[in-house]
Amino acid sequence: MAKRPYINRPQGLPGKEQVLEFLQTADGIVGKRELAKAFGLKGQEKIALKKLLRDMAEEGLIDGKKTAYHQMGGVPKVTVLRVLEIEDGEPYAIPDSWQPDSGSPPPRLRVIESKKGKGRHPALRVGDRILARTEEAGSGWTAHVMKKLPAKTDGLMGVVEIDGSGKGWLAPVDKRIRQSTAIADLGGAEEGQLVLAEPVGRSPRSGVKVVEVLGDPLAPKAFSLIAISKHGIPHVFPENALEEAQLAAKLPLSEEQREDLRNLPIVAIDPADARDHDDAIWAEPDGKGGFKALIAIADVSFYVRPGSAVDREARKRGNSVYFPDRVVPMLPEVLSADVCSLKQGQDRAAMVCHLHISADGKILEQQFRRAIVRLASNISYEDAQAQVDDGTAEPHLRKLWDCWKVLAAARDKRDPLELDLPERRVILDDQGKIAEIAVRERLDAHRVVEDFMIAANVAAAKALENKASPVVYRVHEPPSREKLVALKEYLSTFGKTLALGQVVTPGLFNRMLKDVTDESEKAQVMEAVLRTQMQAYYGPKNAGHFGLSLGSYAHFTSPIRRYADLLVHRALVDAFKLEQPKPELDVPPATGLSDKDREDLARIADAISQTERRAMEAERDTIDRYVAAWLSGRVGETFDTRITGVQNFGFFATIEGLGGDGLVPVSTLGSEHFRYDEKAQALVGENSGTSYTSGDRLKLKLGEANPLTGALKFVPLDSDGNPIEARGNRPAPRRKGQHPGGNRGRPANIRHQGKARPGGKGKGKGKGKNGGKGKR
Repeated sequence: MAKRPYINRPQGLPGKEQVLEFLQTADGIVGKRELAKAFGLKGQEKIALKKLLRDMAEEGLIDGKKTAYHQMGGVPKVTVLRVLEIEDGEPYAIPDSWQPDSGSPPPRLRVIESKKGKGRHPALRVGDRILARTEEAGSGWTAHVMKKLPAKTDGLMGVVEIDGSGKGWLAPVDKRIRQSTAIADLGGAEEGQLVLAEPVGRSPRSGVKVVEVLGDPLAPKAFSLIAISKHGIPHVFPENALEEAQLAAKLPLSEEQREDLRNLPIVAIDPADARDHDDAIWAEPDGKGGFKALIAIADVSFYVRPGSAVDREARKRGNSVYFPDRVVPMLPEVLSADVCSLKQGQDRAAMVCHLHISADGKILEQQFRRAIVRLASNISYEDAQAQVDDGTAEPHLRKLWDCWKVLAAARDKRDPLELDLPERRVILDDQGKIAEIAVRERLDAHRVVEDFMIAANVAAAKALENKASPVVYRVHEPPSREKLVALKEYLSTFGKTLALGQVVTPGLFNRMLKDVTDESEKAQVMEAVLRTQMQAYYGPKNAGHFGLSLGSYAHFTSPIRRYADLLVHRALVDAFKLEQPKPELDVPPATGLSDKDREDLARIADAISQTERRAMEAERDTIDRYVAAWLSGRVGETFDTRITGVQNFGFFATIEGLGGDGLVPVSTLGSEHFRYDEKAQALVGENSGTSYTSGDRLKLKLGEANPLTGALKFVPLDSDGNPIEARGNRPAPRRKGQHPGGNRGRPANIRHQGKARPGGKGKGKGKGKNGGKGKR
């Protein structure tokens, strides 16, 4: 597509639409300098341009830094790509670092290689990294190679394969990589073992050498170990942090400086297998139809002082990461699982939020104090619900439910976004093997805790605002106009309309879903609404929480496992003058925000937003591997599935009630040519009109299940339940030097091992998304 030159544009400060048009049509990298030159800006106009770009970034219209902007959701004009596969001799690549604002797959770019002249490069191979100039045409994204980059020197993880000639190959455990790598030095590793390796030289032809043998790739805890390594999650505490944590755990609680709440029957309601307990609740009627409530949160700021070794490591981790078989905690276990954790019958330091709630659910008064608490009980969601349902609940538990009804009524009036998103739960036996994969049941007990936590989070944000103190907000912005336009176009394929002139609220989406009576159609619309949502993040500038329909929101309730909450606690210490006496032990004295943290709050918030995304990806990858392992013994069975995403190369589907996304390549849909309709998110047969649309429910046969990568592959069925004959069924040509099993991703012995399906009861999962303890 021809690019329009910079000339002949209206001079003067551009509008948002003009900036977006320029980004779409300009060649090369676009920064403030290029924009100012194109529109002839000088002096104060350049300052106004800077503010305009900042506003557009906050609105989700553009992304990038001051030296390189691009339209949000797109690909930078010049960026680093990684070659994903070679199809019919043509390389296809994806962005080397892809962090979209929703769970969409990375764009797939056709790489155009220079065939002659100075720009000629050696033929690209799978896994190569390139610097490329990108452009979007009607048929999709293309990339023109500017420079081939050296291979990353990060550790590579994979499984050792030995071919017929005795040569070793590293089969990838990352499902984005489809080709094995030659092993130059086995380092004593044997076939079938999970290993860490590193490149031998700069050239991919040099292969890799094994630097560490990790053992059986299907052994208990291997799947989470793969995720920890792949995503670079810090999981070993330095000695100085462990020593400091042991010292901090001995800090005495000053009864004179804390409110004594040990007489109140405060209760913590958590998952049955929770490793830490950082929140507890209490309520009683005020005699006027309202309630006095108390949310007690572990006083982590008392034990983790700014600038300490424990603090530095906690900030580096950003949050705890929860896997089915283990937790990688943000804090050393002496703090996270012991001293800070609120436990029945034990004196604990707490930061307490006192609330006075009116009969209609409004917060009339809020106070924050440091306290000593002694919990009446730690109880699971299931047990709390059972006691309330059968009438055996203690009075303090029943009062919590009564108070919740008031909070729930206020929540209903607020009309937050209501999406039915089931959470998968992997249950392991005592040997750490898969016993069951089920959808976690959603109980009123979860909603009770969630609404108490939301009330406390709102109170913390507003209390700090009232004191003009720094706030690390939990921000969830409204959908961008670009996303709303895409949703409008998609809904038009159903004969539904979305007026873009109206104020977009969560209730608008709720009503839209409520009006859809057909369950299949509702699933499709819900997928579209979910794709429209922006990703939540942390930041010092308030932009509200769209999903919860709240003007001010911060995370206050989980400081054991989220660094953002710890920062909010420190701000509350300063705002309400809650500093404790200087400790006798050799630990930093202050428990509030340091001056450096106040100055760097935006940078810190951005960093912990990134670690949160890293944790989410690692947790999701691990669940995918467990699901694939669970299903590896059921290859060939037919499942009820739902399409979760459509691209021009095929569609992704997930098994109903179980999860696990699998690919159905377009080449397997039969001899008919299928056209990709981006507007309708569908693949449409040009002759028959048969369509595969996001949200559709259909039966698919499981063709492959790879526990090492978590990848599934489905086979489409015809109306009689027989596999559709794939188009062009012939083996792909193998390039010289390519391992014959390189695209399979796992050796034969791994496929055999994956068929076992043991049973039993599981442990280890910490707090999940329910009960206000997730990622909202």
